[in-house]
Amino acid sequence: MKKFFNCLVLVLLVTMTVCRSHAQQVGPTKQAAPYSGLIHVVLDRDFPDPTVISYNGKYYAYATQSPGGDGKMINIQVAWSTDHEHWSYAGDALPQKPSWASNTQNFWAPDVFFDAKLNKFVMFFSADPNELTGKWMGIAYADSPLGPFTDRGAPFMKGPGFRCIDPKAFVDPKTGKHFLYWGSDFQPLRVQEMKDDWSDFKDGSQPTVVVEPGKDKSYSNLVEGSWLDYDNGTYYLYYSGDNCCGVGANYAVMIAKADNPLGPFVRLGESDKTLNSAILIKDAVYTAPGHNSIFTDEKGNKFIAYHAIEIAHKEKGRVMCISPVKYQNGWPVVTK
Repeated sequence: MKKFFNCLVLVLLVTMTVCRSHAQQVGPTKQAAPYSGLIHVVLDRDFPDPTVISYNGKYYAYATQSPGGDGKMINIQVAWSTDHEHWSYAGDALPQKPSWASNTQNFWAPDVFFDAKLNKFVMFFSADPNELTGKWMGIAYADSPLGPFTDRGAPFMKGPGFRCIDPKAFVDPKTGKHFLYWGSDFQPLRVQEMKDDWSDFKDGSQPTVVVEPGKDKSYSNLVEGSWLDYDNGTYYLYYSGDNCCGVGANYAVMIAKADNPLGPFVRLGESDKTLNSAILIKDAVYTAPGHNSIFTDEKGNKFIAYHAIEIAHKEKGRVMCISPVKYQNGWPVVTK
């Protein structure tokens, strides 16, 4: 009996030692690759450059082109939700290509909003013209947030390379003036005042540089994806860089602010002298978060919508994510 008891004790000691060793091995593995939880996926499919708006108790999201289930390319993707957490995919918001881009297939980064004076939904977007002379910017209109949007028949802006991309329309709540932000192709981000009907730039206005590339230690070799938000008297310019996608995807959301929609804008990395203006970066699970929009829910809470790439399943493309954002100590902070 004593011999049996000694054997039992020995077995228990060995078992405890093995279990303790296993626990010690598992612990550091988890800690070595922490998941911040800031990147929160709400639409687990390719849905790049999302613009989310709130209208009549629902939320609508618009995105860069992507293949549909039948393999046919969807020009401008659209989805809708009642709670900005669970989304229903609604297909193509721009099913008919513009005449000036009818033979090409590159429809990028739509900005959509409702204009009460026009009583229309307005969409700014970029596309390859038939001439293939660089990205051009178009304007389309719809009576419903789901579309169909119809192009006005002529491009709004032409340019070489991909300078004329990533539009963001903004109405200044202080003055009612209309502005358009845009830019990429290793060029500065710019803003210019527009006519009240969004048909053209205002007579006598000039483009103004708001953010230049290469000013921070990281993520600023190329800057793009402008989005302007107004909060408590301050204009916050969100933007992204360096590389949105592909094998070398290296992307993050950055921030600058000003007291005027035309600037001058001060970057976060310039203000705190860190040369780091990023407020949303990759983690252990998702990489290359960026090209965001900001929207407000019915309770007045603000959220940031953006895309990211799941490291273990890059074949999904850039999935849509939404996280809360709050302004603290004069700057936005992305939270869980």
